[in-house]
Amino acid sequence: MSEIVIIGGCGHVGLPLGLALARAGHRVVGLDIDATKVAETNAGRMPFVDKGADQLLPKVLADGSFRCTTDKGCLEQAEIVITVIGTPLDEHLNPRFEVYDDLIAADRTFLRKGQLLVLRSTVYPGTTERIAAALVREGIEVDVAFCPERVAEGVALEEISTLPQIVSGTSERARARAAQLFRTLTSDVIEMAPLAAELTKLFNNTWRYIQFATANQFYMIANEYGLDFYEIHRAMTEKYPRAKAFPKAGFAAGPCLFKDTMQIASFHNNAFFLGHSAMLVNEGLPNYVVRRALLRWPLRDMTVGVIGMAFKGDSDDPRESLSYKLKKILERECREVLCSDPFVVDERFVPFEEAVERCDLLFVGTPHTEYRSADFKGKTVVDIWNITKVGISVV
Repeated sequence: MSEIVIIGGCGHVGLPLGLALARAGHRVVGLDIDATKVAETNAGRMPFVDKGADQLLPKVLADGSFRCTTDKGCLEQAEIVITVIGTPLDEHLNPRFEVYDDLIAADRTFLRKGQLLVLRSTVYPGTTERIAAALVREGIEVDVAFCPERVAEGVALEEISTLPQIVSGTSERARARAAQLFRTLTSDVIEMAPLAAELTKLFNNTWRYIQFATANQFYMIANEYGLDFYEIHRAMTEKYPRAKAFPKAGFAAGPCLFKDTMQIASFHNNAFFLGHSAMLVNEGLPNYVVRRALLRWPLRDMTVGVIGMAFKGDSDDPRESLSYKLKKILERECREVLCSDPFVVDERFVPFEEAVERCDLLFVGTPHTEYRSADFKGKTVVDIWNITKVGISVV
C-alpha cells in the first residue's frame, strides 16, 4: 500500500480521510502546523467530534499505520501527497488564489518527481489545472489530481466509504492513480475532467445553500402573517414525495456553503443572481429574527441567551456559525447576552442551566439534539428550528 502525507492532516477534512486510508491499509502521515492538535492526535485523542473516529484513532496509531507531525520533511518520502487546503474568500467575497501559490512556494522543495498530488478541498474552478501548470513551470514533475471531499462534518469517517468518490486528474495517469487510491476506500468512483469535478463540488454545496434560503424565505413569509411555518412544512411534505427533501428553516452556516456559493458567483462574472439572493436571505435571517423580537419584547431591559453556538447541530465546530452574528446583533439591543453550547469550548460561555436561570428570553442558535428534552424552566424560547418542545417558532 501507499505512503501518504495529508497536508492539513489534523483538521475536519484531513484527519477522517487519514484514518480511513490507514484503516484501508495505507501508511499515512498527517502533516499540520497546529502543534497542539498534532500532540493531541498522536496521544489518541480526537481534536473534534466525528462518529467512529474515537475508536479508530488509537488502533491505527498502535499498529503504526497513522501518525501526525509538524515536520514537512515527511513530504519527501511520500508517494502520494494530499492537501486539504481550500480557497477562502477575502473581505470583498472574492476567492483568495494566493493560498495555493503560497502552498507551492512553501512546499515545492519537498515535492519530488513521480509523486501524486491530490487536491481534496473545494477549489475555485480552474485551480487544478492552474496548479499543475505552476508546478511544470517550477520544474516539478508530479501528477496532479482533484478528488473533492463530499462528507458531512461529524460523520466524515463514515461517509468517506459510503458515498461515491469523485476523481479527476490533469493527465490520464494522474486520474488513473487517483482512482486506484480511492478505490481502496470504495468501489463507487466517478471519473471526470478537472473543471467538471470542481463545478460538481461547488454546485452540490450551492444547491444546498439555495434550498436552505428557500425554506428561510418561506419561513419569513409565513411568519409575517402570524402562521406557523412548520405546520405548513408538514402539510407540504407529509406523504408527498415531490417535497420530501424540502428542508426546514434555520441558520445556513459553516465553512463551505456560503463560501462556495460566492465562488460560483465570482466564476460566473458576478451574474449568479440566484446565489446572491440566497446569500441575502440566509445571512439576513439573524437580523430578521431580532427585528421581529424587538416588536414583541423590551429587549433593552432583558438578559437574553443564545443556546447553541456551533454552525450545525451536534457539532463542536463554530466556524462561520450564524449564532455569533445573532449574538452580535442582540448585543446592540439587549441589556446582556449570554451564550451556551454543550460541544463548543469557550471560556466566555456559561453552562446551559445558568443561561436558563439568568435569561429572560432564549434563542436557539443551533439545533443540538439534547435541546429536544432540555428543561427550559418555563422561560420563553425563540426556536426557529422547531427543535424544542417548548419553543415558539413564530416571532
